[in-house]
Amino acid sequence: MDIFPARVRRITDITPHMRRFTVTGEQLARYGDPGYDQRIKVVFPTETASLDSMPTGPNWYMDWRALDPETRPPFRTYTTRAVRHEDLEVDVDMVAHDVQGPASRWIRDAVVGDDLLIVAPSIEDEPPHLGIDFVPPAQVGNFLLVGDETAAPAIAVILEQLPRNAQGVVVVEFPDDADAPYIPEHPGFARYIAGRTDGQRHAFLERTVREILPELCPVGRGSEVEEVDIDEDLLWEVPRTAKGGAALKSAPLYAWLAGEASAIKSLRRFLVSEHGVDRRAVAFMGYWRLGKAEGN
Repeated sequence: MDIFPARVRRITDITPHMRRFTVTGEQLARYGDPGYDQRIKVVFPTETASLDSMPTGPNWYMDWRALDPETRPPFRTYTTRAVRHEDLEVDVDMVAHDVQGPASRWIRDAVVGDDLLIVAPSIEDEPPHLGIDFVPPAQVGNFLLVGDETAAPAIAVILEQLPRNAQGVVVVEFPDDADAPYIPEHPGFARYIAGRTDGQRHAFLERTVREILPELCPVGRGSEVEEVDIDEDLLWEVPRTAKGGAALKSAPLYAWLAGEASAIKSLRRFLVSEHGVDRRAVAFMGYWRLGKAEGN
């Protein structure tokens, strides 16, 4: 992973809550784009922490942790939405919501010309690439892609890059129905997309997955999943081999679920323990925790 200086070239509101930042920079000619749900880190400047204070060496993360939390620049995890090397441009889509910390404040206040840093793969990196959690078997009967708005950019890229003959279901919950057009169409995927009209966060995700799963794969023999304290620990399980490949050669269903940790934890229990989906064909990522303030 390299650290790329970048500057905002365009800001586009794709939907009411999905904002696209198109950034540019000479070094983006080396920006790697392995595809699918490639995770990147975006480093934001604040009033008390300039980008110049961000460590950029090979041990940047440990050096960053050693800095004073009050004066070190914050970073957050996002997905590479698109790369255009010929234009030296990268698109990163972010959720625009109420200010809860330095990242959401930057998203609200950023203007063209603002600078940031992106921690991402370079074109010189050899596979397997760090930060890709969509690792399906070579042969999959159906895909199940589930997430809230924070997972929408990754789901969008996955849908765009899957073969046209792939089939499955995508379930996404947004803050508003007007955000639904953000998810691209795929000829082989049924779409279940809705806003939180009833004010109950993630109720749509859980209800819909429970309703459609029997149509995607038969009930199997459930297995116990270890309990994860999502207030203290990260809920993150991506089955793969020691070399980074898929854990299975084939599966009737491959599920990829990401978003708020409590919803993902509940869905994880339902898929693996209740419905009996092979846990080697299910990727779970708790991106964030409801009620936990955005930190530095």
